Amino acid sequence: MFGIMQVEEVEEAESEEEVAREARKKPNPGGELCYKVIVTNENGLRAADPNSIFLIDHAWTCRVEHARQQLQQVPGLLHRMANLMGVEFHGELPSAEAVDLVLEEMWKFNQTYQLAHGTAEEKVPVWYIMDEFGSRIQHADAPSFATAPFFYMPQRVAYTLLWPLRDLDTGEEVTRDFAYGEADPLIRRCRLLPWAPADLLDLSSSTPEPPAEHYQAILEENKEKLPLAISPAVYPRDHVFKVYTDVQQVLGHLTHPRFSFTQSEADADILYNFSHFKDYRRLSQERPTVLLNQFPCENLLTVKDCLASIARRVGGPEGPAWLPRTFNLRTELPQFVMPPLPRGRALAVSCVCVQQVVSKYIESPVLFLREDVGGVKFDIRYVVLLRSVRPLKLFVYDVFWLRFSNRPFALNDLDDYEKHFTVMNYDPEVVLKQVHYNEFIPEFEKQYPEFPWKSVQAEIFQAFRELFQAACAKPPPLGLCDYPSSRAVYAVDLMLKWDSRPDGRQVMQPQVLEVNFNPDCERACRYHPTFFNDVFSTLYLDESDGCPVTRLI
Repeated sequence: MFGIMQVEEVEEAESEEEVAREARKKPNPGGELCYKVIVTNENGLRAADPNSIFLIDHAWTCRVEHARQQLQQVPGLLHRMANLMGVEFHGELPSAEAVDLVLEEMWKFNQTYQLAHGTAEEKVPVWYIMDEFGSRIQHADAPSFATAPFFYMPQRVAYTLLWPLRDLDTGEEVTRDFAYGEADPLIRRCRLLPWAPADLLDLSSSTPEPPAEHYQAILEENKEKLPLAISPAVYPRDHVFKVYTDVQQVLGHLTHPRFSFTQSEADADILYNFSHFKDYRRLSQERPTVLLNQFPCENLLTVKDCLASIARRVGGPEGPAWLPRTFNLRTELPQFVMPPLPRGRALAVSCVCVQQVVSKYIESPVLFLREDVGGVKFDIRYVVLLRSVRPLKLFVYDVFWLRFSNRPFALNDLDDYEKHFTVMNYDPEVVLKQVHYNEFIPEFEKQYPEFPWKSVQAEIFQAFRELFQAACAKPPPLGLCDYPSSRAVYAVDLMLKWDSRPDGRQVMQPQVLEVNFNPDCERACRYHPTFFNDVFSTLYLDESDGCPVTRLI
């Protein structure tokens, strides 16, 4: 873009008015210099001219978990990013302080995109920072230009497209809207907080349960059709159920004599599908006796913002003690950014797509002492079996599964994946720590003799009861649908955190992280070959005696 646009440095403003005006535009508030990009083409630019579309290079593209390593190891990257962001950098070798500052400041410059096609790995969102030219383009509520990421498949390289929104004369400033597409004035203020601090003390952080219209909109968005009322299916006591399934773990491990497989969906008594049903109405009309492995409206459990919404039926606007405080950034952004506002949280608001969910980080997790590492975070997965909504019948499998971090926990280096995350089974190069539940319990009680596992598990099970009671408390689409032919298997992932009771007593408080539909049961099948026999006996035969399950409700 040489000869058409250029970057100019603007000295620090003198008057209060200039300070306020320039502070709103600085990409790096508090620096001695800010920048602006101006049109230098002698004939200006015309919005209708097809030649007035420009490419901006990306200076850095990364995934968060790789950012620190890249800054430390890629020659020249730390120096370039420090200069671009206005971070002081001295010497040639990367210093820990400079790396930390860049990692903190990068969120004012970060953009993100996600590929719509490709492998699961290729479709993971990535973050990118435009080059020095693109990063100097300032914000304006009425911008002169627009930008959009552009991925060029033949070369597998990404650029940012830049084009004028109106005709511009020589000397006019190139600006873009940092909250592009958002028309709501309050939401715009919230999204622009990293660059334009605002007083939001008049707002409330309360997040009551959304109205009925919210759930109706979700139902329509999911294109789910609710079933008609039917009577429960009745089969003879010795009936052999024909199962149609595309779940390989079921095909490989269901050996109970009361079940056989069929390759004809039309002949099946049980449809055990990996993907979600949508047209329950048609199924209820044409095949009401066919049993399923899912419930209408179960997204209220398995989608995190819906889970947080229905949980407020238990704990009020703040949510229950067993769920980390959660916000839907699409509908609850003002509540999320309410003061007191930690700096890092503000910086994330404008850099992510607002159709996201955020939950409070569990800053005081109960740790497990690994002899090879030290005290690490861990999470627990329970498999729960929902037999019916009305009456509510809920079971939990007696075996649970554990995942561990690989590095000692500390509230620093939040980008260190192996310190702050427990999911290690998707990267073959990462160590995967395996501890069976019956080995974990005695070791846990040895480390925490005042907390017998039976008591801890009782608190976990009580959280499960409250969760499913809340999910089934209201009719669809505000709650799970009472469809007599439905059954379901869910995995509930949770952690334990330290909490204090009013009397000062320290307790281990369960923290539900998520509920998963059709979870991966590979470990369950490997170590407990009768797993699916137990599941099918409990859900479809109503024969739980002799199965390693506990009835919760």
